[in-house]
Amino acid sequence: MLLLKLSARDLLTLNSRRRMVPHLAERWKHFRRTEASLTERCAWAESLVNLASDLVAADRGNVQMVVECAATVDQPEDPNDLRLVDVVLIGRHPDSHELSVQLVELKRWSTVTRVEAATADLVHVPGMMGPKRHPALQLQEYYELFTGDRGPLSGLAFECGGFAYLHNATDESVKPLMDITAPTGVYARMYTNDGRDRLLTDLRKHFAEEGGDAAAETLLSRMNLRNTPLLDAMIRSRAEDTVFTLRGRQRQVAEDILDTASVVLGDPDQPALVPDDRRVVFLVTGGAGTGKSAIGLQVKSELEAQGRTVKYASGSRAFNGAMQEHVGYGDREFKESFTYFSSFVTPPEPPLDVLICDEAHRLRDRSTSRFWKPEQQGTQPQVDELLDASRLTVFFLDRSQTVRPNEVGTVELIEDAAKRRGATLVPYQLREQFRCGGSDAYVRWVRAVLGLSEDQPEEWTPDGLMHIEVADSPEELERIIRAEALAGASARMVAGYCWPWTKPQGKEKRLEADVRIGGWHRPWNADSETFCENGAPPSRIWSVNEAGLDQIGCVYTAQGLEWDWCGVIMGDDMVRRDGHWVFRRGKDRKEPGTSIRRVAEPGSFDPKVRASSLTDDDFARCVRHAYHVLMTRASRATVLYSTDEETRAYLKELVGEVHVHGLRPTWENLPSEARMPHLPRPTRSGRRRSRRRRITAPSGQNPLF
Repeated sequence: MLLLKLSARDLLTLNSRRRMVPHLAERWKHFRRTEASLTERCAWAESLVNLASDLVAADRGNVQMVVECAATVDQPEDPNDLRLVDVVLIGRHPDSHELSVQLVELKRWSTVTRVEAATADLVHVPGMMGPKRHPALQLQEYYELFTGDRGPLSGLAFECGGFAYLHNATDESVKPLMDITAPTGVYARMYTNDGRDRLLTDLRKHFAEEGGDAAAETLLSRMNLRNTPLLDAMIRSRAEDTVFTLRGRQRQVAEDILDTASVVLGDPDQPALVPDDRRVVFLVTGGAGTGKSAIGLQVKSELEAQGRTVKYASGSRAFNGAMQEHVGYGDREFKESFTYFSSFVTPPEPPLDVLICDEAHRLRDRSTSRFWKPEQQGTQPQVDELLDASRLTVFFLDRSQTVRPNEVGTVELIEDAAKRRGATLVPYQLREQFRCGGSDAYVRWVRAVLGLSEDQPEEWTPDGLMHIEVADSPEELERIIRAEALAGASARMVAGYCWPWTKPQGKEKRLEADVRIGGWHRPWNADSETFCENGAPPSRIWSVNEAGLDQIGCVYTAQGLEWDWCGVIMGDDMVRRDGHWVFRRGKDRKEPGTSIRRVAEPGSFDPKVRASSLTDDDFARCVRHAYHVLMTRASRATVLYSTDEETRAYLKELVGEVHVHGLRPTWENLPSEARMPHLPRPTRSGRRRSRRRRITAPSGQNPLF
């Protein structure tokens, strides 16, 4: 957890715009599930600004200030049990150029008195209830957590210390904190207003003038706040059992699934004399970026290493295509382990050990296809087919990502199906999200803007984790996205389904430029199973093929994936009028002499969503959810553009000023530590994977939980 990550210079800029305290208060409410007190708000407004001003005065305005930072990468279950450092200062040491970290306790105390004559461990602060611990004792705990074996600094070359800053006090008024009986250590320095010059000198001694942003990226990565893109992590893990570094609740879910598998499934080499026929269903819910796929893919890897039969099913062709073609290239066994919800009309015999169902919100009522013979069509609910296919089934579900009316996956549907089959249901909820640069503030902002939450939309506050801007034209949006892609970032353009979609034309499979905004025309990603003219990739791998930059993706080819930069074009299916969102269904017309269709009335052209049989409320829900998916695909920056002038003005008002110093994460501006090169797909060769020592489960009906 952290509330804000900005350089001292940028924090002062944010404060001058009167956005710092409101932003911190919103972040506090999200993590602590309670309002920030007036005392807390006043402390931020006074103490943070004092410290940032001193850094700037010391010519160290580039040093990064991480505000209210959790001292460990693991999150406690009780949000009130968070141990937060007031500020973590991060930069480079001026001599060694190694990572330099200072842990800071900010106190507005003006005077203290000793509680016990023999020690300064406890002091009395006028106006505050009860004795208070010496700040150095708090800093000692934080220091040990940061530098310990499980801390984010473990294994790095670093200098770490800490100090308390009592900017309202004098040396004499807080003398008990500073005399010979006070705690000592590299984390126990004290500064008052009298010692400001000494503080400035020490800040120069601990931090170089530049390098704070690069150092912060290193620490954020170690704290898992900068996630490795999913596909890169999968490619990097080939021939390994460990795919992702799971944390907190994620790790707990994964460990419970693995422990349950060892009990229910037993040892694959030594089947129990009395088979354990219990069925278990894990139902894991969470929003975009909460790590659902990371858990599923890590569990899949570990179970396969134990010799289990595992399949990973999804309702997304884009996700499966990216996994099969980009990650699993040349590895038939790996590719075949990824499949679809509709692949289990006939249950496997014997059942799979484990079936992992990602994006379970995309479950259909029945498994059907117009290409199947009548006897191949599903006859029972799709969720029942999935439960029949395995002994242990894991569902990952996000209520906010149902984008078509025939997607019926809900918590209630899965709970009811598990109950009918007498399966043990184990529910989990994931809250903390790691997509969008780890900026939960951005995800909440998107939900408020789209009307998916009860929060009122407010002007975006830069938090140093995620960047937003609004383009004035589609040409400007494309220029930004192309510039970042050519520089080395991953980037794509996506749009609401607001134009007809033409299949590839002729033998050469030419793509028609369906997306037309004024004189700017671009094709959708290819509705094809093979490559098209000029190397345009088929839709299933549009997201990962470098030539995909020339086409526009939609929610169906973007869902479940991410890029550094994402350009999102909002069409006329969702426009702002008189303070409310208005939703429109489009109509098309045939272009004379061709089979190509154009826009007659602007709006949605998604054939499943714009159907007249869909109620207005359901139509609006699907459109909102589609834009929620599109606007949460970026890990560093989202560029928005609306084809509607009034909507564009509304978005600009909500985004506010953009070019705040240091907050635009272009590839050129990023420190080298943050420039993560995206991996090409592996060469055609088989994977060798170590097989772990199998866990032997005793026979009989062991308790699961």
